[in-house]
Amino acid sequence: MRIIAGEARGHRLKSPPRSTTRPATDLVRGAIFSMLETVASDWTRVLDLFSGSGALGIEALSRGAGWVDFVEQSPQCCEVIKQNLEKTKFSAQAHIYCREVSKTLSFLDQEYGIILMDPPYADTSIGRLVARLATSKLVGAKTIVVVTHSPRLVLSPGYPPLSLIKERRHGDSCIALYRKEPNN
Repeated sequence: MRIIAGEARGHRLKSPPRSTTRPATDLVRGAIFSMLETVASDWTRVLDLFSGSGALGIEALSRGAGWVDFVEQSPQCCEVIKQNLEKTKFSAQAHIYCREVSKTLSFLDQEYGIILMDPPYADTSIGRLVARLATSKLVGAKTIVVVTHSPRLVLSPGYPPLSLIKERRHGDSCIALYRKEPNN
């Protein structure tokens, strides 16, 4: 696994053991950021939920994001994220919350320009988590919420006030982008 673009391009990232995560492939990460480049206008603060190795958030930092909050419940993965941030020299632009996503959402209180979610594909409660995010203060008028998921898990075209704006399939991964509907 490596950073595919930006300041840290080419840096190889450490991965947690396969049994604990399913890292987004270079192809999927490339597709996510290609989609974001056309719709995201605020790269100041990024939230990376279900961070795993931290590859998505570090890719965002490499491409110019100002700050990334990583949320991952596995202590082993949190250590890998820390090492990857140190290796890419982005430690000063990030914070790692080593705890469950749902618990972390209850105390985060700032708006993010981009929210990245790469949950375990077996987790069928992702729709409920997107719905909870949709009405939280983490999502502003310009926030883009990115959810990668299994093609076998169908997400709703809307989690009011969020609406699906783009969806792409890449192999065994689907990428869904949501944004607030105008006037919400």
